[in-house]
Amino acid sequence: MDTTFKTPEGVFNYRVGAIILDGTKLLMAYDSRHKQYYSIGGRTHFGESSEEAVLREVFEETGVRTEIDRLGFIHENFFEIDGTPFHELAFFYFIKPFDYSKIDFEAVKCDGETEKILWVDLKDKKITEDKMFFPEFFKTELLTPSKEIKHIITVE
Repeated sequence: MDTTFKTPEGVFNYRVGAIILDGTKLLMAYDSRHKQYYSIGGRTHFGESSEEAVLREVFEETGVRTEIDRLGFIHENFFEIDGTPFHELAFFYFIKPFDYSKIDFEAVKCDGETEKILWVDLKDKKITEDKMFFPEFFKTELLTPSKEIKHIITVE
């Protein structure tokens, strides 16, 4: 069961994301219905650590078992969807390099037929400026990644 719950004030999400880099290229999920890019990852399950969750999500979305390098970001995100306020807490982990040729980009679907995974070049302005890109701070923070854990708060 996903760690998402409704409160009288809105919805709380606890999620994780993977940072899988190959130079300036970042492995992302893409949803063609909404024309948006987002991090590989998803919601934690109740009783599951964020580390367990990110490894599970990477396997589910890429078909590859990986290892965590380190925690990169803690993100508190406050936003609305259809008038409902959301409070999301996310942990983004750098994943150790692995044999990227093991990913079957044609066979793997994240959450349906309209979603796929692909490499996004963070220096490609057509993608990072013209499209919906989540989390947005990846566009700048991952061009020169810090070794420190960064805490980012976003209020939309």
